[in-house]
Amino acid sequence: MPIYKIKAFSKWAKSEGMSDENIAQAVQEMNNGLFEANLGGNLYKKRVATGGGGKRGGFRTLLAFKSDEKAFFLYEFKKNARSNISDKEAVALKAMAKELLGYSPDKLKDAVDAGELIEVKGNG
Repeated sequence: MPIYKIKAFSKWAKSEGMSDENIAQAVQEMNNGLFEANLGGNLYKKRVATGGGGKRGGFRTLLAFKSDEKAFFLYEFKKNARSNISDKEAVALKAMAKELLGYSPDKLKDAVDAGELIEVKGNG
């Protein structure tokens, strides 16, 4: 199942020590029905562990997700920084989720080639 990070998420994940392995594990859990919240419009909240710490010290992520099809990591925040996103942010992220999940294989390839999306390695 292909997993992608938008450019801003990828930059943030790297700076925080969130590995592709952590991200792939989170998506596997999602495929098994384990997530914190379904926000509607294929937008989900999922906690992801980082480095040597578990999920308790990890991050909250928001992703566009279709079970066993594809996933796009869109947004992140530390648990102690904020508890949730605003309604306005939710609307924008749901629109982004709809667009990304509708991408054709050619459009996905173009977005990866342009550096707009980064494919998570080692998730197969």
